[in-house]
Amino acid sequence: MEQKDLDYFKNLLTQWLDELLGRAGNTVVGLINSEDHLSDPIDQAVFDSERSYTLRIHDRESVLIKKIRASLEDIEDGVYGICDDCGKGISIERLKARPVAGRCIKCKTKQEKQERLTGVG
Repeated sequence: MEQKDLDYFKNLLTQWLDELLGRAGNTVVGLINSEDHLSDPIDQAVFDSERSYTLRIHDRESVLIKKIRASLEDIEDGVYGICDDCGKGISIERLKARPVAGRCIKCKTKQEKQERLTGVG
């Protein structure tokens, strides 16, 4: 992969990480500052449902943050864009679609097929 491509992905991943970290901080502060006990049971149920949804989003973003950090480490280590399974290069098009991809499309497809067959994922 050319240096200009690595610089592009490093910048993209860094901006994405900064955005997610900022949002995560706001989510935590919002949950801490929210009212936990509402007098109306329906209002409480809506509040609990929204908080549950917010926490699920936060969990997904936490996983994504870890993947972004790993991708940034891969850039620093000189292994970004190399498939974890077969060791071949991951296409620029795939990385543009999924900058945290650790597998080429062929290996990712194979992995997903195996997961569907075994039910393990």
